[in-house]
Amino acid sequence: MHYQITHRTIYSYDRPVVLAPHYLQLRPRSDVTQKLHQFQLEIDPLPKQLFEALDLGGNLVSRAMFGAEGVTQLVIQAMSQVETFRSNPFDYLLEPWALSLPINYPILLHHQLQPYLGGQFAGGQLAGNGSIDPVAMQLAQELWMQTSGSVVGFLSELNQIIYQNCRYGLRETGKPYPPGITWTQKTGSCRDYTVLFMEVCRAAGLASRFVSGYQEGDPDSDDRHLHAWAEVYLPGAGWRGYDPTQGLAVADRHIALVAPPTAKHSAPVSGTLKTTGAQSQMSYELKIRLLD
Repeated sequence: MHYQITHRTIYSYDRPVVLAPHYLQLRPRSDVTQKLHQFQLEIDPLPKQLFEALDLGGNLVSRAMFGAEGVTQLVIQAMSQVETFRSNPFDYLLEPWALSLPINYPILLHHQLQPYLGGQFAGGQLAGNGSIDPVAMQLAQELWMQTSGSVVGFLSELNQIIYQNCRYGLRETGKPYPPGITWTQKTGSCRDYTVLFMEVCRAAGLASRFVSGYQEGDPDSDDRHLHAWAEVYLPGAGWRGYDPTQGLAVADRHIALVAPPTAKHSAPVSGTLKTTGAQSQMSYELKIRLLD
């Protein structure tokens, strides 16, 4: 599948402000599942400097440094052309020792997966290495029993149980809810479902990470929003995507931007102001067009 994506974000301020550094994660990744053919980034006001780097997880992060002039608006527009390849999300063969839960990881691999195994909330705050939410732990145990410990069956059933039992609600801003809250209230946004999915996976000892990106959506509608889903590390298969919002294993209709261990570092744009007391308003426009 070939997609053209235009993602425009506008920040408006009620008075002139001085911009502190802003961090951008708007360049779609290139790997075995997708290839970035074209990318153009436009920023107004023009940054004095723009640095690009890979973080520890291999995600590309751009840091924009601005001057001392006051501005009343910041506009960031990313235009991408991406080709996706994974038409079959189940084209893999698991390692023989990774077919059943719990997985007995080799020592080196277990060390490498540590950032993706801990609980995401501890003491009400995003943590990344905290204790597992007890509600997620209970759900993991129930699913383990239902699926007789099958790794593939566990993930499929978890994906479906969130999709079928929770009511979706669009929530464009704000941190994800704790997984126990989402499952207890049976409602949430895509990022809430993703955090719940990840926490249950981690309760079962499956490494997972949070993916921020785009999804093709309804071709007859112009209504588009950023999307979130999870990727689970399956020995023999690598990172594989699951979208509990849609109840699907991720194939070639999802376009990934970044995949950090937790949602905390997944924002496409983040930054602060050097000016205090200013009020801001954010809006964005997202257009996704299928080129095939």
